[in-house]
Amino acid sequence: MPVIKSAKKKLRRDKKVRKRNSLTKISLENAIKAARKSPTSEKVRKATILVDNKASRIKSSLSKLIKTNKKSTAKSTKKTAAAKAKK
Repeated sequence: MPVIKSAKKKLRRDKKVRKRNSLTKISLENAIKAARKSPTSEKVRKATILVDNKASRIKSSLSKLIKTNKKSTAKSTKKTAAAKAKK
């Protein structure tokens, strides 16, 4: 334990900073997991906002999810339209 007054203050401050950083990290991880699990534009937007100060590779991978999701949705609607036309 610190003995000097300034060291005690620094210890208190470090505890607060550590707690804030861990909450930020957890919320970032949860947002990324949610966006990857079911990529909707809202979830990806929230994750992108949280990632702004982090690596751009994460943002690019999240934006790719939306592109692939739109393509798969378009393919599935074409398939269902073709199936309905056959009937």
